[in-house]
Amino acid sequence: MADTDFHAQLAHYSALVRPVMLDAVPTSGASRYLYEPVRDFLGQHGKGLRPALCIATCKAFGGDEKAALPTAAALELLHNALLVHDDIEDESLERRGQPTLHEKYGVPIALNIGDAMNALVLRVLMRNLPGLGPSLSWKIVEEFNHLLLESLEGQALELGWIRDNAYDVNEGDYLTMILKKTCWYSFIHPCRLGALIAGQQHLERFHPFAFLAGAAFQIQDDVLNLNSRAGGYGKESCGDLWEGKRTLILARAFERMSSAERGRFQRVLAKPRSGRLARDVDWMRSVLDQNGSIRYAQQVAAELARRARDEFDQAYASAQEGPDKRFLRQFADFMVERTT
Repeated sequence: MADTDFHAQLAHYSALVRPVMLDAVPTSGASRYLYEPVRDFLGQHGKGLRPALCIATCKAFGGDEKAALPTAAALELLHNALLVHDDIEDESLERRGQPTLHEKYGVPIALNIGDAMNALVLRVLMRNLPGLGPSLSWKIVEEFNHLLLESLEGQALELGWIRDNAYDVNEGDYLTMILKKTCWYSFIHPCRLGALIAGQQHLERFHPFAFLAGAAFQIQDDVLNLNSRAGGYGKESCGDLWEGKRTLILARAFERMSSAERGRFQRVLAKPRSGRLARDVDWMRSVLDQNGSIRYAQQVAAELARRARDEFDQAYASAQEGPDKRFLRQFADFMVERTT
């Protein structure tokens, strides 16, 4: 079970990378319409999972914390850039308890802000050269190239299912999508990058642990989206239904609901977001609850977290005992215990 030490350590890692990110943001130029919103968005504290995994893994294998900071900060910058674009593509209304950037500034400015953060990722990665040298710095860039392409492929699957109003997405399809969209950039590559900076080889050993923990995280996120009320979750309650996202919950429900329910689901999801009614979303939410699909997703998340804990011992067998390894060992528990 993740305890208070885990959360304190998570906050510690996040605090390490925040100044590195903010230092990369210019203070001149089109500040009012670009850099000031970037700074404001980066100042809205997220969980900082990606830099935490990177730094903790690096330190657990004897690496230098400072050597990992540019890469960890670049991971968090990229995450924030993807969030801005995801919110536009999903027509989301809230992020971290506040209006999304496109709601606040409009789509054109928000797109430009996301693009700017992507450019800043390169600026931060260039800081690896003096300390890590060209060979290792280039390997890190290659890791970023892979994680970014996998993320875009996963996003393409999700957006395509929404566009086509797909109702034959099964559990395997969903797990493939979140492997690409969530697990590579949020869990697998942060572990790989931290180990790489610490001089480790055989990076594939982190894949099972990181995939299982990442899948548990995403499924728990899907559950929280439906079970949390406005204000407690940081994003719009039932936003996945408003946006038509194909989650494990929905895949399970399509297998169990009646033909009449399936037909109504398809009709509602065929409408654009602006054409959906609150009573339709409430009805969909009640069906998912009544047919046990939400409860099933919770059980799957718990099982994936249990398996991640088992895989942890293989992935980090040679890591040094200490606060960083303890933090990583508790990571899977946090995935399914979190409420935000």
